[in-house]
Amino acid sequence: MTRQNTDYGYDIQKVYLEMMMSDAESFIRCQAVFDPEAFDRRLTEPAKFLNDYVTEHNALPTFDMINAATQGDLKDPGVLQENHYDWLLAEFETFSRHKALESAILKSADLLEKGEYGPVEDLVKKAVQIGLQKDLGTDYFADPRARLEAIKDTNGQVSTGWSAVDKKLFGGFNRGELNIFAGGSGAGKSLFLANLGVNFAEKGLNVLYLTLELAESLVSMRVDSMITGISTREVFKQIDDVEIKVRMIGKKSGAFQVKYMPSGKTPNDVRSYIKEYEIKTGKKVDVLLIDYLDLLMPNGAKVSAENLYIKDKFVSEELRNLAMELNTVFVTAAQLNRGAVEEIEFDHSHISGGLSKIQTADNVFGIFTSRAMRERGRYQIQLMKTRNSSGVGQKIDLAFDLDTLRITDCDEDDDDDNYNSAPSGASSIVNNLKRTNTATSEDPGEGASVGKVKAEADSTKLRSFINNLGNDD
Repeated sequence: MTRQNTDYGYDIQKVYLEMMMSDAESFIRCQAVFDPEAFDRRLTEPAKFLNDYVTEHNALPTFDMINAATQGDLKDPGVLQENHYDWLLAEFETFSRHKALESAILKSADLLEKGEYGPVEDLVKKAVQIGLQKDLGTDYFADPRARLEAIKDTNGQVSTGWSAVDKKLFGGFNRGELNIFAGGSGAGKSLFLANLGVNFAEKGLNVLYLTLELAESLVSMRVDSMITGISTREVFKQIDDVEIKVRMIGKKSGAFQVKYMPSGKTPNDVRSYIKEYEIKTGKKVDVLLIDYLDLLMPNGAKVSAENLYIKDKFVSEELRNLAMELNTVFVTAAQLNRGAVEEIEFDHSHISGGLSKIQTADNVFGIFTSRAMRERGRYQIQLMKTRNSSGVGQKIDLAFDLDTLRITDCDEDDDDDNYNSAPSGASSIVNNLKRTNTATSEDPGEGASVGKVKAEADSTKLRSFINNLGNDD
C-alpha cells in the first residue's frame, strides 16, 4: 500500500532503516536504489554504515554495532509480518524516486541557466525511472505443466490476418515482440504496415499507427480504399459510399488512430503520446505500428544520425522494451540498403544499420517487389529472422490489389507453381536456373555445356530484371 502524502520525515526514514536492519532480504531488495545521501542528515551516517558494511562483509551489522559507530538511535522493530515487508518495498521505492527527482530538480537549476537542456532531461528521466525489481523470475522446477501451458497459450497469440504468414510463425505475432518489415525505397513498407493495421482493427484490436514520413491524410485515404474496397481513383468520386462503409465497419472494429510525428522523435516521445491517448480515450493500445524505425532517434543519448549502427541499436532496444512494457503487438519498418536491389536473397547485411536491428528484432521480413510484380498482383516476403519458428530463408507470396492497395493471402487455386512459371516474375528465373543446374549435374557431357550456356543466359536475364527494380519506386 502506497502512502498518500509525501512527508518523508525523520521518523518514517528511521523506520525504513530499522526494518532493513531486521531482515537481510529486505535490504538486498532495496539496495539497488539505496542512496545514503537521500536520508535525513541525522540518518545519513547510519545509512552509509549499513550500506558499506553489507557490501564489505555480505552480512547485516547488529543494532549495537551501527549505533556505536554512528551515534545513532536505531531500535530492533521485533518480529514483522510478511505484509510489513510488502509495505516497506512499496514505500521505499516511492521515497527513493521522489528524493531522486528532488535532487534532479535542484541540480537542474544551474544547467537551465546555462541553456543545457539535454543533461536536465537525462537527470529527470533517470529519477522517474527508479524502481525496485519485484519480479524474481521463473522457478523452472516448480510447475512445468503450467509453464508450458502458458507458452502454448501465448505463442502466436495475435494473427497477422495472412494465414500464409501465420503458418510460418506458428500462429502469428506475440505481444511484446519487435517485428520489422524491411524494404527499399518504394517497396511498399508503408502499405504493409497499413494493411496490418486494417487486419488487426477488423479483429477488434485497438491500433495506433504512427507515421514519421507520410501525412495523416494520405495514410487515412489509403486505409479508406483498403477497408471499403473502393479504388483509390474512385474514393473522391464516391465519398458518400466511403463514409457509409467506413462508419459501418468501424462499429464492429477496434480503434484505428493515425498520428503524424516529425522525424527525430524518440521512443520516450512515443511512450508519452500513447499514455496521453489511453488517458484521453480510455482505450488500451493493442497494436503499435511505426512508419518507420530509421526516422527515430534514441532517448537522451547524443548519437550522430550518421552513426547508423549505434543509433539504430539504441532505438531498437528502446522500442522493444516499450512494447514489452505496454504489452502490445509492435510492428515497424526499416530501410534496405542499395546493395539489396541487386540480390535475389536478402540477408542481415542488406538492412541499413545492419545487425543492430536484426539482433534486437524477434521477426524480420524482407519485401521483394517491382512494378511488374505489383501490376500482376503480387508481393513476396522473405523471413530473414524469426525466433519462434524454423522458417528463416523461406519466401511467402501474397496477393496485391493495385486499385485498393489491399494485401491478402493468395487464392487457393493460385499456387506457387503457377506464379513461379510466369515469365515476368523473379521467382521464375530463379527456378529456371535451379532446373538447369539440376539437369547439368545429372547429365554431364555435351548436355552440361548446353546447360551452362542456358544458365548464363538466364543469369543475364535475372540481373537485367533486378536492375530494373530500382526504377519502380
